[in-house]
Amino acid sequence: MSNELKLDIPAGVPWIDFTREFDAPVEAVFNAHRDPELVKQWLGPRGYVMEVDRWDFRSGGGYRYVHRTDHGEFGFHGTFHTVRDNDLAIQTFEFEAAPDEVAIEFMRFVDLGNGRCRLEGRSIGRTVEGRDAMVASGMETGMREGYERLDELVAASANA
Repeated sequence: MSNELKLDIPAGVPWIDFTREFDAPVEAVFNAHRDPELVKQWLGPRGYVMEVDRWDFRSGGGYRYVHRTDHGEFGFHGTFHTVRDNDLAIQTFEFEAAPDEVAIEFMRFVDLGNGRCRLEGRSIGRTVEGRDAMVASGMETGMREGYERLDELVAASANA
């Protein structure tokens, strides 16, 4: 795949930076983050089923969802602090099995022109240990597969 996920996980600090390009307009990638019916189709690893309890993608909104797999159920929730159309989303993120390890996440949607865009993000955890536990949990695989699924989703909608 030409649009690989790039992660920067520096030692000794509680954050992770990531970038991922998409062969789709920024509006399509942003909308796939906004619309809960689309989010369910791409967020998370392959083989997981996602149930959305709440998805209010606006400044001051919030969310809760559950991923189901043969290995169990995994719940997540947070608040969307700032959402600017086709530009920025700032949210909190909490894995319900690790309460008190809340991260704040910044995602910038960058229009690259010619129907392409880049997602740039930073996730800042409460502690280095919490960040490291998130990394060890398989986060990279989930992100990589999720963004591959997002690529497929926006490509299918462009060809529809």
